[in-house]
Amino acid sequence: MAVSTATSLEGAELEAWRNYLQSHASIVRELDADLTSEHGLTTRDYEVMLYLFQAPDRQLAMSVLAQSTMLTRSGITRLVDGLVDGGMIERVACPSDARVSYARLTDAGYEKMRAAGASHIASIRRLFLEHFSVAEIDVLASLLSRLPGARTGGSCTVE
Repeated sequence: MAVSTATSLEGAELEAWRNYLQSHASIVRELDADLTSEHGLTTRDYEVMLYLFQAPDRQLAMSVLAQSTMLTRSGITRLVDGLVDGGMIERVACPSDARVSYARLTDAGYEKMRAAGASHIASIRRLFLEHFSVAEIDVLASLLSRLPGARTGGSCTVE
Protein backbone atom coordinates (compact mmCIF):
# COMPACT_ATOMS: atom_id res chain seq x y z
CA MET A 1 0.00 0.00 0.00
CA ALA A 2 1.32 3.44 -0.91
CA VAL A 3 2.13 5.97 1.79
CA SER A 4 -0.37 8.84 1.89
CA THR A 5 0.87 12.14 0.58
CA ALA A 6 -0.42 15.64 1.13
CA THR A 7 -2.40 15.38 -2.13
CA SER A 8 -4.22 12.10 -1.51
CA LEU A 9 -6.14 10.13 1.09
CA GLU A 10 -5.73 6.39 1.35
CA GLY A 11 -6.32 3.57 3.79
CA ALA A 12 -7.45 4.56 7.27
CA GLU A 13 -7.38 8.27 6.41
CA LEU A 14 -9.82 7.79 3.54
CA GLU A 15 -11.95 5.36 5.55
CA ALA A 16 -12.20 7.78 8.50
CA TRP A 17 -13.15 10.70 6.26
CA ARG A 18 -15.74 8.75 4.25
CA ASN A 19 -17.27 7.23 7.38
CA TYR A 20 -17.53 10.65 9.00
CA LEU A 21 -19.20 12.22 5.96
CA GLN A 22 -21.58 9.35 5.29
CA SER A 23 -22.61 8.81 8.90
CA HIS A 24 -23.09 12.55 9.50
CA ALA A 25 -25.34 12.86 6.44
CA SER A 26 -27.29 9.73 7.38
CA ILE A 27 -27.77 10.74 11.02
CA VAL A 28 -28.86 14.29 10.16
CA ARG A 29 -31.27 12.95 7.53
CA GLU A 30 -32.85 10.58 10.08
CA LEU A 31 -32.95 13.24 12.84
CA ASP A 32 -34.67 15.56 10.37
CA ALA A 33 -37.19 12.87 9.39
CA ASP A 34 -37.95 12.06 13.04
CA LEU A 35 -38.43 15.71 14.06
CA THR A 36 -40.49 16.49 10.96
CA SER A 37 -42.81 13.50 11.30
CA GLU A 38 -43.28 13.79 15.06
CA HIS A 39 -43.21 17.57 15.58
CA GLY A 40 -43.29 19.38 12.23
CA LEU A 41 -39.77 20.79 12.78
CA THR A 42 -36.52 20.35 10.89
CA THR A 43 -33.23 19.96 12.72
CA ARG A 44 -32.38 23.53 11.66
CA ASP A 45 -35.68 24.78 13.14
CA TYR A 46 -34.89 22.93 16.36
CA GLU A 47 -31.36 24.32 16.45
CA VAL A 48 -32.55 27.93 16.06
CA MET A 49 -35.28 27.48 18.63
CA LEU A 50 -32.81 25.88 21.06
CA TYR A 51 -30.42 28.84 20.77
CA LEU A 52 -33.34 31.13 21.52
CA PHE A 53 -34.49 29.01 24.46
CA GLN A 54 -31.03 29.16 26.00
CA ALA A 55 -30.63 32.92 25.47
CA PRO A 56 -31.55 35.60 28.02
CA ASP A 57 -35.22 36.56 27.58
CA ARG A 58 -35.41 33.79 24.95
CA GLN A 59 -34.22 36.20 22.25
CA LEU A 60 -31.14 36.83 20.12
CA ALA A 61 -30.16 39.31 17.46
CA MET A 62 -30.64 37.92 13.97
CA SER A 63 -26.91 38.42 13.28
CA VAL A 64 -26.05 36.30 16.34
CA LEU A 65 -28.43 33.56 15.18
CA ALA A 66 -26.85 33.59 11.73
CA GLN A 67 -23.38 33.27 13.22
CA SER A 68 -24.40 30.56 15.71
CA THR A 69 -26.05 28.43 13.04
CA MET A 70 -23.41 29.17 10.39
CA LEU A 71 -26.12 30.39 8.03
CA THR A 72 -25.97 33.49 5.89
CA ARG A 73 -28.12 36.46 6.87
CA SER A 74 -30.54 35.63 4.07
CA GLY A 75 -30.56 31.95 5.11
CA ILE A 76 -31.41 32.73 8.73
CA THR A 77 -34.03 35.25 7.59
CA ARG A 78 -35.80 32.60 5.50
CA LEU A 79 -35.62 30.05 8.31
CA VAL A 80 -36.91 32.53 10.91
CA ASP A 81 -39.68 33.67 8.52
CA GLY A 82 -41.00 30.10 8.46
CA LEU A 83 -40.88 29.85 12.25
CA VAL A 84 -42.63 33.24 12.55
CA ASP A 85 -45.36 32.01 10.19
CA GLY A 86 -45.75 28.94 12.40
CA GLY A 87 -46.02 31.03 15.56
CA MET A 88 -42.85 29.55 17.07
CA ILE A 89 -40.81 32.78 16.93
CA GLU A 90 -41.64 36.46 16.83
CA ARG A 91 -39.57 39.33 15.51
CA VAL A 92 -38.73 42.12 17.94
CA ALA A 93 -37.31 45.50 16.94
CA CYS A 94 -34.39 46.91 18.87
CA PRO A 95 -35.63 50.03 20.66
CA SER A 96 -32.27 51.81 20.37
CA ASP A 97 -31.11 50.79 16.87
CA ALA A 98 -33.49 50.33 13.94
CA ARG A 99 -30.84 48.34 12.06
CA VAL A 100 -30.99 45.53 14.64
CA SER A 101 -33.81 43.04 14.91
CA TYR A 102 -34.26 40.16 17.28
CA ALA A 103 -35.91 36.78 17.07
CA ARG A 104 -37.71 35.72 20.25
CA LEU A 105 -39.09 32.30 21.08
CA THR A 106 -42.83 32.51 21.71
CA ASP A 107 -44.66 30.57 24.40
CA ALA A 108 -45.94 28.25 21.65
CA GLY A 109 -42.35 27.75 20.46
CA TYR A 110 -41.24 26.99 24.00
CA GLU A 111 -43.95 24.35 24.38
CA LYS A 112 -43.06 22.87 20.98
CA MET A 113 -39.44 22.61 22.11
CA ARG A 114 -40.43 20.87 25.34
CA ALA A 115 -42.47 18.35 23.35
CA ALA A 116 -39.77 17.79 20.73
CA GLY A 117 -36.83 17.65 23.14
CA ALA A 118 -37.39 14.19 24.59
CA SER A 119 -37.93 12.50 21.24
CA HIS A 120 -34.99 14.36 19.69
CA ILE A 121 -32.67 13.16 22.46
CA ALA A 122 -34.02 9.63 22.05
CA SER A 123 -33.20 9.80 18.33
CA ILE A 124 -29.67 11.05 19.06
CA ARG A 125 -29.16 8.17 21.49
CA ARG A 126 -30.49 5.62 18.99
CA LEU A 127 -28.62 6.92 15.96
CA PHE A 128 -25.32 7.92 17.55
CA LEU A 129 -24.63 7.29 21.24
CA GLU A 130 -25.82 3.66 21.43
CA HIS A 131 -23.05 2.66 19.03
CA PHE A 132 -20.36 3.47 21.61
CA SER A 133 -19.45 2.58 25.18
CA VAL A 134 -19.30 5.30 27.83
CA ALA A 135 -15.49 5.27 27.62
CA GLU A 136 -15.58 5.51 23.83
CA ILE A 137 -17.96 8.49 24.02
CA ASP A 138 -15.49 10.26 26.32
CA VAL A 139 -12.66 9.66 23.84
CA LEU A 140 -14.85 10.57 20.86
CA ALA A 141 -15.96 13.82 22.52
CA SER A 142 -12.34 14.75 23.13
CA LEU A 143 -11.28 13.92 19.58
CA LEU A 144 -14.19 15.72 17.93
CA SER A 145 -13.61 18.82 20.06
CA ARG A 146 -10.44 19.42 18.03
CA LEU A 147 -12.39 19.94 14.80
CA PRO A 148 -13.12 23.41 13.44
CA GLY A 149 -16.47 24.72 14.64
CA ALA A 150 -16.68 22.31 17.56
CA ARG A 151 -18.36 23.71 20.65
CA THR A 152 -18.22 22.43 24.19
CA GLY A 153 -20.94 22.72 26.79
CA GLY A 154 -24.54 23.60 26.16
CA SER A 155 -27.51 21.34 25.88
CA CYS A 156 -29.53 19.65 23.16
CA THR A 157 -32.84 19.99 24.96
CA VAL A 158 -34.88 22.46 26.95
CA GLU A 159 -34.88 20.27 30.07
